[in-house]
Parts: sequence; C-alpha cells; structure tokens
Amino acid sequence: MERILYLLNQAKQGDKEARNTLVEENVGLVWSIVKRFTNRGYDPEDLFQIGTIGLMKAVDYFNTDFDVKFSTYAVPMITGEIKRFLRDDGMIKVSRSIKDNACHVRRSAELLADKLGREPTPSEIAADTGLSGEDVVAALEAGAEVESLHKVIYQGDGSSIELMDRIEDTKNENEHLINRFFIRDMLDKLSDDEKNIIVWRYFEQKTQSQIAKKLGISQVQVSRLEKRILETMRRE
Repeated sequence: MERILYLLNQAKQGDKEARNTLVEENVGLVWSIVKRFTNRGYDPEDLFQIGTIGLMKAVDYFNTDFDVKFSTYAVPMITGEIKRFLRDDGMIKVSRSIKDNACHVRRSAELLADKLGREPTPSEIAADTGLSGEDVVAALEAGAEVESLHKVIYQGDGSSIELMDRIEDTKNENEHLINRFFIRDMLDKLSDDEKNIIVWRYFEQKTQSQIAKKLGISQVQVSRLEKRILETMRRE
C-alpha cells in the first residue's frame, strides 16, 4: 500500500513513469470489469481502451487522504467510463447521414430559438436548413436520448448514480424508514464529538484529515475513533 501511495504522489507531481507504472500494474482490474460488458456488440479491446481512460482518471483524481484502497476507488471510475461510452455511443444505431442532419438541426434550432424567443417548429427548422420536413423529424428523433436504466444522472469522484438507483422501490420503503430511525437512535447515544465524526465522514463526505483539523487531533486518532464508534454502532 505504501508503494502505491508513493507512486500516486509521484504521478500527481508529474512523474509520467510513476503514472504509467500504476496503469500497467492495474490493467488486470480493467479486464475484469470489461468482462461484465461482454455480449453488448462491442469489441472487448475497444472497451478495454475506454476502461483504461477511467483507470488513468482514477490515478489523477485519487486523494491519498481517502481511507480506501486505490483499487476500490478505481473500480467505479473504470466502470463509469465504460457505461458512459455505451450510453453516449447510442442504444439506437442510426445512419451517418441522419447523425449529420441531427447536428445541423440542433444548431439551427438553437439559433432560431434565440432569434424567435421560443422553440422553433419543425417546418421553420426545415426552411432554415433546407432539409425536408421528414428529414427534420427523423433527425430530431435520432437525437432524442433513450432513457436507459443505466443512464448516469450523477458522477462524482469515483462514484456514480444511475437512473435505476433513483427508481423508488416501494417494497423497501418501510425498511428504509426503519433504518433511518435506528441510525438516528444510535447517533443520539453518541457523544457530540463521536456524532460529529460519523456525520462529517458519512453524510458530508469529509476525509479523516479534514476531521482531524476540525477536532485538533491527528488523522490516526480520528481513524481509531471512527473504527471504535462503528464497532459500537454495529453491536447496536
């Protein structure tokens, strides 16, 4: 772990050799994720190249203050990059001519909207672009995004939320409510400092180093306190 942290710090300082070493030593991780997306109509080599971009982003964005392994952080970054590629490449395949028309139609629609102060009609777009009404409609439909359950609606550092994550599961609604009551009850049993550590760490996503500065103690002390508090909460 210390060697990985050393390489990560060197890479952040512009050491290309350290960056390349991290990428080369983690290509197996990329391949393991690529296997999840087989039978999608894409060459695994292409998905590997896309996943490698996610791995390089993980190297660039990883914060050594994170209390997680680099591989744990890299997995969602690699997965998210591949998912974005699959989404943006389009679930519905259309011809190049229609894609080109869609670009012209989109540009025309934006200019006309600014000029008219409202959304232009298909016939107005057709007159502006010289395309037929049928071609305009086809271009508009081709440009419409299919709402996939795997559509990423939020992307943070190392984490993503897909559309399917936001679909309400009524079967678990009562369970979620009960869990919230349990968590609130457990937090009320903690001291003010203990409660703050949990809230800052798991609700405000602060690092142990940030919390240490707030409390005027070391990061190691915060780590020990956090582990002890979590053990207490698990027993509860």
